[in-house]
Parts: sequence; structure tokens; C-alpha cells
Amino acid sequence: MSKIVILADLHGNITAAEAMENEINAVSPDEIWFLGDAVGKGPNSAETCDWVRKNCSRFVGGNWDYWVSDRNNTFKGNDFFRGQLGEERLKWLGDLPLEFDALISGIRFRLFHGRPAASLVQGWDSDEYMSDFFKANGKTYGGIICADSHRPFIRSTHSGYAVNTGSIGNNLGVPKAHALLVEGEIDCPEAAPLRMTILSVPYDNEAAAEIARRTEGLPSKEAYINEILTGVYSR
Repeated sequence: MSKIVILADLHGNITAAEAMENEINAVSPDEIWFLGDAVGKGPNSAETCDWVRKNCSRFVGGNWDYWVSDRNNTFKGNDFFRGQLGEERLKWLGDLPLEFDALISGIRFRLFHGRPAASLVQGWDSDEYMSDFFKANGKTYGGIICADSHRPFIRSTHSGYAVNTGSIGNNLGVPKAHALLVEGEIDCPEAAPLRMTILSVPYDNEAAAEIARRTEGLPSKEAYINEILTGVYSR
């Protein structure tokens, strides 16, 4: 049985990423997969981008990765993050794929961030709304694993399992770092045991907020600080 940690939404919060790294080391997974939004919002986008590239083996892009890397500079408010990242990182972010498949314990999972591959997926969405996400690319999936909403959940629907990693650096509701641990048989077409566990890791939120306070020019600074301290969406 393989162990895969699946994570997303670091959003420039290196303090939270380093706390999660300690937990990942304790879990000792075989692989780490990334489901988007390494950058944006927080003050340390270069560091969290580098963390993802160093530690993860499979990747998809998220809406913020694509916004920040936008060559047409459509989202001019992201100039601050572009200046932090530099051309090589921006190219890497812009080239990330939208999604990928994985066969785990006999279940074909669709892995994507949320936007822009699909709409935002929330844990309280109806089974009927969820059903659309299980059919894509000419395939029907038995499970989806996504991110984007910054709220972790594991639930069953009439279509299959719907799972969200939560956010490492900008989680809503509970302001801790979150990720998903999946334990199963990778590339196995036969039904086999499968474990899915939410990793919930406390970090020094006040220290992360202080880094943001000291960072000149950080867009929407007060909103970001309030989100990481309280878990209340503030934009």
C-alpha cells in the first residue's frame, strides 16, 4: 500500500508550509502531489513556489498560478507577486497542466485544482451539482480530488468520492495547515482497501501575520492577515 500526500493552496505562506513539511516527514509518504495555487495572497510566493517544486512529483496549476504568470498582464494587481517570482518561476507556473488522472485501489480519480479546470467545489454542494465534475475528458470517474475552496472535506456522493485537500497557507474555517493523505494501491485496476485522511497541522499564525505586516507593497494585506488569523474569508 502506497502513501500519497496531496496538497494545495500554499499561497505564499512559508510558515505554514514548513509546519506541514514536519508532518509530512513524520508520515513518510512515497510521493507528494500538488493541486495548485503555490503563489499569491501571502508575502513569500517565491519560497512557496520553490517548496512545491522541490518536494512534489506531480503537479497541476491553480487559478492564482495562472493569474500571476499571465504574460498579458491581465491582472495588474499581481505585479507584486511577479516581481518576487522572476521569469523562470513564472514560466513554470504558466506551463502547469490543468489536471491529471490517477488509478488508486481500483478507482479512477480526477485530480484538479478547481478553477479554471472546473467551477469551485464546496463540501456542501448537492450530489446533483457534484455529478458534473465526475465526467470530463470523455471519461467517467469514480472519484474527484480537488482544492480551491480552502476547506478540506471527504464525502461520498451518488457519483463517487468527492475529496478536497483544504489549504496549507490560507485555510478557511479552521486556520491551520491542511493536506490529504491517501493510502492505497497505485495503478491497481482491482478494488482494494483505500484510506483517506485529512492532515490538520497547527502553525504559528501570528508569526506568519507578522511577516505579512513587514512586507511592503503586499496587495490586500489586511485581508490576508485576517484570513490566516481567523479563517474568515475577507476579500
